[in-house]
Amino acid sequence: MRKGLFWIGLVFLGLFVVGSFMTGCAKKATLKEGAAVSQPQQGVSQPSVAAPAPTASADDAAARERALREQALREKAAREAAERAKREAEERAKREAAEKAAAILKELQIADIHFDFDKYNLKPEAQEILKKTAPAYLKYTNYNVVIEGHCDERGTAEYNLALGEKRAAEAAKFLMNLGIDKNRIKTISYGEEMPLDKGHNEEAWAKNRRDHFLVIAPK
Repeated sequence: MRKGLFWIGLVFLGLFVVGSFMTGCAKKATLKEGAAVSQPQQGVSQPSVAAPAPTASADDAAARERALREQALREKAAREAAERAKREAEERAKREAAEKAAAILKELQIADIHFDFDKYNLKPEAQEILKKTAPAYLKYTNYNVVIEGHCDERGTAEYNLALGEKRAAEAAKFLMNLGIDKNRIKTISYGEEMPLDKGHNEEAWAKNRRDHFLVIAPK
């Protein structure tokens, strides 16, 4: 009886040993196979992955942005040039207009004419001065003239005011006879109130017996 149990235990022990051995071999085979799969085989090169090249669309966008900036700069330069040209043209026009106006005023300016003591008739030299300037007034019909009559200090203030008015009126009449419209001529008398020379001698008095002419430009 004891021998039978002994042999039965021995058989089960042998089966257990064989089973353990077979299980260990299977695990080792699986591990080796997994390692073989995870590790590349020696001598076989793995394909390399290239870095992505820059896309053409990015280059095109940069080129378009650059072109837009350049176009904006060209347009700005063109605007500035146009504004500068406009300012220069306006300044040139103003300068030319001022020069033209000054030239016209110079052409229309009538030199003072002088009178003898207590007289208001025009002397020959006074008539020549008016004749010389009259054509300019016939040319520039939008300009007018004011004639100021002056006297020396001798005589009363009232008398000299009346005499100054006669002197201015005589010059106005002469200009009208030369063809200048009377509506373009105005007269005023200052008598002895505005002497050109404040001296008290014949030389000063001769200077003060005069008609003075002011050119009135159009508004």
